[in-house]
Amino acid sequence: MELQIHNSATRRKERFVPLDPNHVRIYVCGPTVYDLAHLGNARPNVVFDVLVRLLRRLYPKVTYARNITDVEDKIIDRARDSGESIESVTTRTTADFHRDMAALGVLPPDVEPRATGTIPEMVSLIERLIANGHAYAAEGHVLFAVASFAEYGKLSGRSPDELLAGARVEVAPYKRDPGDFVLWKPSTPDQPGWESPWGRGRPGWHIECSAMSWKHLGPDFDIHGGGADLLFPHHENEVAQSLCAFPGSHFARYWMHNGMLLVDGEKMSKSLGNFRTVQDILGLGPWAGEAFRLLLLKTQYRMALDYTEAALQEARRELDRFYRALSKMAEVTPERSEEPHPVEQPPFEQALADDLNTPLALASLHYLVSAANKAMAADDAQDLPWLKGRILMAGKMLGLLSRDPSAWLRGDFQDATAPGAALGVGATLHPGTATASGESAIEAAIAARLAARKEKNWAEADRIRKELAGQGILLEDGPQGTTWRRA
Repeated sequence: MELQIHNSATRRKERFVPLDPNHVRIYVCGPTVYDLAHLGNARPNVVFDVLVRLLRRLYPKVTYARNITDVEDKIIDRARDSGESIESVTTRTTADFHRDMAALGVLPPDVEPRATGTIPEMVSLIERLIANGHAYAAEGHVLFAVASFAEYGKLSGRSPDELLAGARVEVAPYKRDPGDFVLWKPSTPDQPGWESPWGRGRPGWHIECSAMSWKHLGPDFDIHGGGADLLFPHHENEVAQSLCAFPGSHFARYWMHNGMLLVDGEKMSKSLGNFRTVQDILGLGPWAGEAFRLLLLKTQYRMALDYTEAALQEARRELDRFYRALSKMAEVTPERSEEPHPVEQPPFEQALADDLNTPLALASLHYLVSAANKAMAADDAQDLPWLKGRILMAGKMLGLLSRDPSAWLRGDFQDATAPGAALGVGATLHPGTATASGESAIEAAIAARLAARKEKNWAEADRIRKELAGQGILLEDGPQGTTWRRA
């Protein structure tokens, strides 16, 4: 199977050819840990989680590096405003980030470097840039000389005037050119700092990712990912630094950028009142993490995505459909098959390998579930092991359907298979979640309804069904008896 990727650097879809077919290396910009992750932060983590799952299916070894930026002016400002120590802010928000991503089914990266653990590599890179004539020291600062790199602006496709306007440049007398950006800056006694050849100071933001990717993946690696908002200036500056520090290298061979996330059709903003954190979504119920993940995957990753609560509820209903089919196949032993089922149009893997076309892959999953439902309705079990195997495989590749189907349908999320269970995610009962006593009452009502049906007391049986429906409990009669789920 051939993987196609839209390369932001060339602005076209290309066949992915790794530097080493036996070891694919990918770097994705991670969080700056000063606040809770918002919905826009979640999108690249889910997108590149799916990409890494696909790469691991196609190649024998994948190293996925996603960094933690734990030294940056926003962190310093947050610590000062809150009265916390910088270490307290970064420790707390890093833990929040890990918990939120686990609740969205995002697997941990293979390597998670921290900026504060990579200072020696940053100093080394800066020394290389100075020695190569691409950086200069001035008044305790070290700056990258943009004019020294003829290809500056090539990644983002911006003209010199656009570059200057888009960079929101800081006017400073020590700069040779307004567009030159900071590699190292001095720290006051109350700010975090490290000793360097240019005095006590701290790194600029852009040099951090160049150093962390170099340390863990080398000067050349396969894929660099992140949100489209990072294309300029962050990724543009990464390219300039890395190529000038290592002449003859290529840095990242493929660049991938996910599109913007909107809320109710508008850019997310606290001033508009539409700012949402991941924890806001998770607070809607223990089903919300997986439903939000599905919502993110229903739009192709390069396109803008509009989050609405109606869209989240629709994603929940789609998951209900998937889990309902799996629940009905509870006694079926799945068969692992690398070959697609004839109903898949196109085959699931082919859709995913076409520039991570998750909407098309989800359509294939819906075809599989429909085929399974038709087979069960016709009492034809011949294809069910194959179909169940394909459904579970597709779910795993997308990071979905890892819960116990009966637990999902009943609203009981206290099963150990729930994403993030080891971290305590979903450990608190939410409104509408089944409890032991609640389940006993439901089962008793089902038994009473069954007794009424045996006595041909159809009015009483209908009354019990309607009473349960009014409480959000839906009954389904089948060959194996009556089952229930929450609406």
